[in-house]
Amino acid sequence: MKIFISGASGFVGGTVARRLLDAGCSVRGLVRDAGKAEQLKALGIEPVLGSLEDSDLLVREARSADGVINAADSDHLPAIEALVEGLRGSDKPLLHTSGSSVIGDDARGNRLSENVFDDDTPFVVEAAKQPRRDIELGVLNAANEGIRAIVLCPSNIYGSGTGLNAHSVQIPLLVDQARETGVVRIVGQGVNRWSNVHIEDVAELYLLALHKAPAGAFYFIENGEASFAEIGGAIARRLKLGPVQSWTAEEAAEHWGKRQAHYTFGSNSRVRAKRARKELGWAPRHTSALSWIAEEMPL
Repeated sequence: MKIFISGASGFVGGTVARRLLDAGCSVRGLVRDAGKAEQLKALGIEPVLGSLEDSDLLVREARSADGVINAADSDHLPAIEALVEGLRGSDKPLLHTSGSSVIGDDARGNRLSENVFDDDTPFVVEAAKQPRRDIELGVLNAANEGIRAIVLCPSNIYGSGTGLNAHSVQIPLLVDQARETGVVRIVGQGVNRWSNVHIEDVAELYLLALHKAPAGAFYFIENGEASFAEIGGAIARRLKLGPVQSWTAEEAAEHWGKRQAHYTFGSNSRVRAKRARKELGWAPRHTSALSWIAEEMPL
């Protein structure tokens, strides 16, 4: 199976690409940097030099592939439109990567939400996240245009990637902050909770979805959850630092930007991957981000 992946040099895209290669697929990967293109080639991924702005290129690649995985920018509408154009009427799979912050609230770290969403739960979407939800719905609607269109929506991903980029977003950013300042910081009280999932389990679900998922399917990806106070405490213990300290959302925004302060670290994003387990037989092997931080996180 010939697969075209955008974001092939990234954390998710790179790890998924390596898993597909192990499964016997051939992979062409979109990459902007010539140096990274050579690195991809060394991993067995055929590089395609370009960017998400190259609509004509995306259309051509989609048409010539047996399937497409968008693992680049979840919010880049023109790229999605180009991939849909290239696949229209083909019945080929299009896997689009979103993220569970789409149902994140604005708790600012100070409130635990009782809302837990599964694949069939009516979503509650903040205005700031509605454009991402609109893109998800557009991908799902492409199932009516002869495309096996699927949305994959991972929660907080942890673990070490196997592609060019080994690092995810949330936990590594907290670790980097702690190393620079000697203090682990969280937003507010950190009672807000996120579901989480190991990158290797994420890649396994992509492989299953590529072969088995029906058109129009939406899958959350998670296996467990933790509060940011728990995550921060685990990082502090692993790095042998003092107590976790709090920023207000406004203080955090000065360092991380408003979007990350309010949604990446200050929100609740609690989801359940009911459909992936039941429909695809997905059986994640890794169970705890806190255990990974304590025992496996690279220092």
